[in-house]
Amino acid sequence: MITAEGGGEGGDGGTSLDRDARAQWRSVRGPVIALGLLLLVSLILALVASRQRSGLLDPRAYDPAGSRALAQLLTAEGVQVHLVTTLTEAQAAAAPDTTLLIARPELLPPDRLERLRDTSRQLVLVAPGPEALQALAPAVTLRDSAEVRDRAPGCALPLATAAGDADLGGALYQARAEDGGGVALCYTEGGLASLVRVEDAGRAVTVIGSPAPLTNDKLDENGNAALALSLLGQQPRLVWYLPSLSDAALREGGDASLIALLPRGLKLAVVQVGIAVLLLALWRARRLGPVVREPLPVVVRAAEAVEGRARLYRRARARDRAADALRGAARDRLIPRLGLTSAAGPHAVIDAVARRTGRAAADVGALLYGAPPVDDAALVRLADAVDAVEREVRRS
Repeated sequence: MITAEGGGEGGDGGTSLDRDARAQWRSVRGPVIALGLLLLVSLILALVASRQRSGLLDPRAYDPAGSRALAQLLTAEGVQVHLVTTLTEAQAAAAPDTTLLIARPELLPPDRLERLRDTSRQLVLVAPGPEALQALAPAVTLRDSAEVRDRAPGCALPLATAAGDADLGGALYQARAEDGGGVALCYTEGGLASLVRVEDAGRAVTVIGSPAPLTNDKLDENGNAALALSLLGQQPRLVWYLPSLSDAALREGGDASLIALLPRGLKLAVVQVGIAVLLLALWRARRLGPVVREPLPVVVRAAEAVEGRARLYRRARARDRAADALRGAARDRLIPRLGLTSAAGPHAVIDAVARRTGRAAADVGALLYGAPPVDDAALVRLADAVDAVEREVRRS
């Protein structure tokens, strides 16, 4: 019959297991296909998003802080925009007929910035700090900061007056004229300027206090586009230096350790916390004192413990548990006397006791492995019988 049924299923072209598998696939294929499509769409979106760059003053970035729009305008005006991300590339690309824009000078150590000081005729710095100014524009000093907002030029600098109002502010600077040179202070607040131009011997350094006029977000407002084009389009070629933290040249002379990079205030705070923890540990250790051995509050005799446990068994009518305890204790005492190991089974124990005492094996088995007693009297008789067997084994 089994053979006939198996042949019939085979004749249908598949087993019942195959049919079950097909049925299960039909039940889950809808969610599986939907999940696969979702993963495919997510992967496509991730690939598309990965190609879109972002970053402050990045001429490839389309986000509000990027400068893709300005780079496109400069290219349309015939200015060749050359993006560099390392100090070596910036030194190689800069020339007298170029404008060098350092987008984030705060990322560069002063000794690296000094290498770029005389590489280009036009140098533009975006929101430089004191160290960058000392390296590239020592005549300019950072004094204060102000809100970035629509400001009037307030100076006679042609590129500022042609652009008109612009969104400036941010860092505010003060400047003095170099020997034989000139200084222009524009977009001022309280006598301090957010755009400073220092000219000396045919070379010009322009300091702008905020990147706002160069970004995609603000380029189409006020005179920002005109100002940016005038600043960066005076030479036929613009070297756009966007410093990168991965630039190996910035780490010349060895990497600084993590501890060296921590602020001094943080180091002092850690030391103070460590001292406080040490003092707290010493104070608590003195307070705890040495270990003291204390006597137990009460001593319970073994007989009292046994009697108390027996009362608990009696109150619970747990004759089976009491019988198991009696038989188990007796077996534990008999097995070593009989020369058996702890792994000996019931048959080995029964045979050994029967040989020693001359009792029947069935009687010994009933005593050591039998059914639980039906009442208290039977439990007492079991205890006496087990005790008698133990005495016989000891005497034999």
